[in-house]
Amino acid sequence: MEDFQLDLVVGQGPAASLIKLPLRPFCMVGATTRAGLLTSALRDRFGATFPARLLLHHGLERILRRAAGILGVALEDDGAAEIARRARGTPRIANRLLRRVRILPRCAHREDQPNRRA
Repeated sequence: MEDFQLDLVVGQGPAASLIKLPLRPFCMVGATTRAGLLTSALRDRFGATFPARLLLHHGLERILRRAAGILGVALEDDGAAEIARRARGTPRIANRLLRRVRILPRCAHREDQPNRRA
């Protein structure tokens, strides 16, 4: 890609052919919380890398309240604080935890019904 062209291999074996597609110059921006999983070749292609700062609890609580509104889930302040505390500073984990805990009342309701099968 440094040559502003994309090389595609079409076919297999001796019948394979190479198609070179020209690319216009572009700027790529990437973000990850797991930079260690990127290959060194990919990491080297970026001109600059900047470490992301983890969010504080009140920032995560704000994100959780917004996500709860989108999901149509009632979220109390204590619940938002507890999820934010366990999210390790990342919104992705906070949203995943919110999706997980929203099914807990449904599971508790099922346990109240002894004849119901899982």
